[in-house]
This record gives sequence, structure tokens and C-alpha cells, in this order.
Amino acid sequence: MMKPASNGSRQRCAISGARLLGLLTFASILTACSGFSAASLNPLNWFGDDETNPPTPLVTIASEVVLRREWDVNIGNGQGANYTEITPVYNGGVIYAASENGNVAAIDSTSGNAIWRTRIDGVITGGVGAGNGMVMLATESAELVVLNQDDGTLKWRHEVTSEVLSAPQTNGDVVVAQSVDDKLVALDAEDGEQRWIYETTQPALTLRGSSKPAITPDSVIAGFSNGTLVAVTADDGVYIWEERVAVPEGDYDIDRVIDVDGDLLLDGGRILASSYQGNLMAFEVSTGRIVWGMEASSYHGMAQGFGNIYYCDDKSQVFAIRDNSEDIVWDNSDLLNRRITAPTAIGNYIAVADYEGYVHLLSQIDGRIVGRIQADNDGVRANLIANNGRLFVFGNSGRLTAYQLQ
Repeated sequence: MMKPASNGSRQRCAISGARLLGLLTFASILTACSGFSAASLNPLNWFGDDETNPPTPLVTIASEVVLRREWDVNIGNGQGANYTEITPVYNGGVIYAASENGNVAAIDSTSGNAIWRTRIDGVITGGVGAGNGMVMLATESAELVVLNQDDGTLKWRHEVTSEVLSAPQTNGDVVVAQSVDDKLVALDAEDGEQRWIYETTQPALTLRGSSKPAITPDSVIAGFSNGTLVAVTADDGVYIWEERVAVPEGDYDIDRVIDVDGDLLLDGGRILASSYQGNLMAFEVSTGRIVWGMEASSYHGMAQGFGNIYYCDDKSQVFAIRDNSEDIVWDNSDLLNRRITAPTAIGNYIAVADYEGYVHLLSQIDGRIVGRIQADNDGVRANLIANNGRLFVFGNSGRLTAYQLQ
């Protein structure tokens, strides 16, 4: 097994001169909230604009499975024009979704009927989290907004140190969010007052994004842009453990970008994390001990099924890795550079969506694309949601659609 904390040489995704130039251009995008000044790269911009890495054209497939549309509803302007990635959440038979322009809705997952709709002041950049009677969002002006889950009325809103791009999470006692200045903050679930804050040292150059924190019964675990995974106690933020998912290497800042941006995956007593230009890793939740790992480069979360770990790399290639090994069961490059979402397991398939709004179903057995449907002409950036053989797709235009596997 590779040694993730080693400074030894290892193979890396090569960055061409043209791509390097493009990425350095994106480095001029700075996050301005609360004096935060580290340069941010937006990975959603990387493909398509770079003539050296054009999206792979789709080829005709022999369809073996059908996604039948059950309903669709509109949720405001969807992702808007700011390259946000606002993913809905499924909780208790309800889909909670939000758009960049402040529209928030609770949608019955069976019928598609709206249980409630509301509008909040501000541009939404982070969300959606739900549970313990709360719906949680974050705004461009560095505020956490918490709504009552039953009717969408405002419970509280509170400033944090900087913009939040991922979904806040809760255990019912605290609401936890990670801001783009690499601070992890916990607010009291009842009134929004700050309970504790944890911060790390931030590199000079990072990806624009962050993974959402994972909450266990006793701890909060978060991945940071310096390539570390940190566990703290949920009630007071006391340090438990810290381990590296990746180690920065190279002479230039852009070569040393190793953000943990994909959502963490809790699997019993393990937690899995991925990093850009780094590794896929599994750690013991209680101690941080390394359980498994392998070299990879991804800014997406992972999925599980059939004894495999599924991930999409930074070039939109999909891989199935035999769990607890480095054995590649299959890989699929048919969607190369198509800016696909994180993989989602549904039935016998893996679902991903791309920048043109196509949803692709891949066989968990051999990785072949066996089904396809275009869900939104404006594309799909939000991760897909699966429940009981049904797939929920939130398109960039703001259309939320439910599909049934046939």
C-alpha cells in the first residue's frame, strides 16, 4: 500500500502548459469575504474552455435500462451564474432544495407537490442540509440561515467568518459549517450563537469549494484545503485527531493544490475522503488510524456498492476500486472532460450527470454506460440523490426532476 504521509515521489496528473496558463488565470478569482485573500481556482471552469481538453462527444449506446420521469418542479433560478453547486437533500420522504436567488422549497418526494415554499434574502451559495427539525443554508454574505423544517419559517440567521459553499450539518445540538477560509464553526442549534470554532493553516492557492462536514454521535470530521482530515468533539470543538489525505509536492503553488473538496463518506467505523492531486483514503472514525488508501486525484465524493468504491477523477473518468485494495475493477473514460458529478449508486447502477445535463447510468458490474437521459438543457452540477430506485436530479436551470428506474 502506498504511504499517504510520505514526501516520496509518486505519479501525478500532468498539467499541460496550456492548462497551467488557464488555471493561473482562474487564480485571479479571489474570495473577498471577511478579509480572506487566498486565491481560489474554480474546477467547474476547467473543462470545455481549454482547447487542449475538449469534452468527449457522446456516442450512441444500447440502452438496457430506462429512467422514467415521474414529476418535475421549478426551484427558482437553480445554480445561477456564479458556478455554485447547491445540492438538494432527501430527509424523511421530502426533498429540500434551494436556488441561488434565495428560493427554498420542501417537495414531497412521491408526488412532487410542494409542502412549502419560501424566499430568503441573499444569494445562496451553500446548502442544503436538513434534519432535527431544521433546513440549513448559507449565503454569499457569510451568513448561515436556518429554517424550520415543518413550514419553512425562519428560525435564525447568523454571520460566520467567510462564505460557505457546502451544506451545513447538524446533530440537533449544534449546526456545523465549513467556510472557504478553512474555518470549521459550530453554532448553537437553538439560537445560532457561536459555540466553538476550529481553524487550520490555508495554502496560498486552493480550489474554490469545500466538503461538507460529517457528524458522528461524538465528533465532527472535516477535510481542509491543506490536505488534512480533522476530527473534533461535537459539543466543544476539542481536537481528537488529524491525518493527511495528501502531501503537497512540486515547485509551484498550483502543483501543491491538494484540497479535500469531495463530500466525506461515513461507512460504519470508517470515514473515506478524497483529495485533488492526492489520494483516496479510509480512516478509523474514532482514532484516525489509516485503514486503506491509494493514489488518485478527485474533488468529488465517493459511492459504494457491490464491494467496490466508486469515484470520478479530475478528468471525469469513472473508476470502480475493490474496497480495501488498489485493484481497479473497471474504469470508464467515455465521459472524459464532461464535468460530471460525483457518482451515486442506484440499484445495479452508478449514476452521474454532466455539463450538458445528461444523466448516465453505468453498470456496477463492468462500467458500461447502459442508460442515458437529458434532464436539463442547462446542465447539471448538483450531485444526484437516489432513494428506493428513484433518482432526483436538480438541473442548473432550477428544475428538480424525479425519475424511476425501469
